[in-house]
Amino acid sequence: MSNKRKESDRSNAKHLDVRANPGETREKLLAETALRPTVQAAVSLQHYGKGTFGDLDLTGLVQALSAQTKAASQGDMDRAEAMLTVQAHTLDAIFNNLARRAINAEHMDNLDRYLKLALRAQSQCRATWEALTTIKNPPVVGYVRQANIAHGPQQVNNAPVAPDGVPRAGENPNLQNKLLEEKDGERLDPGTACTPGRADPEMATGGEGDRAEDRGR
Repeated sequence: MSNKRKESDRSNAKHLDVRANPGETREKLLAETALRPTVQAAVSLQHYGKGTFGDLDLTGLVQALSAQTKAASQGDMDRAEAMLTVQAHTLDAIFNNLARRAINAEHMDNLDRYLKLALRAQSQCRATWEALTTIKNPPVVGYVRQANIAHGPQQVNNAPVAPDGVPRAGENPNLQNKLLEEKDGERLDPGTACTPGRADPEMATGGEGDRAEDRGR
């Protein structure tokens, strides 16, 4: 009787209660159930915890894991912080155990193997503490915007100016023309003719008799 009860308890522990939606086939239900992260984790926990806790109930594990994932998605990271803390201490215990084994190693190969495993555990311990620190103090992302500060009547123009003076994409042609036309509040008069200077008579306007003879005639 006791053996039958044990077999029945094991069968119930491996049983998972799932409900299908209207019109959903059995094959689709099994596929979606197998892909659920909580179900995969529950099956793994069953195998790893069997030697310590016996046959854990699969449905209970899935429900407990679902509650933890819901809390994490809502911003409650207390369980995650507790888990990382105890894992860091466990890794530290593994490091110390392997380090002590290395001291008692009789052969150089064993000494090297134990030390490598010990340092690997130490590295994982450090990474675990760093992950916990990141969760408790997430990095702040800053955005730096350019600020042009002018003291007094100063014009600041960040647009690229081509050597040929032709406006490029992103430039303001009206602003460029305004800067060229203004000088101390007055507009330049491009229509005013300049009187030829006497310092160079050859640059003066020539008459009809001064025209060069057309050699092509």
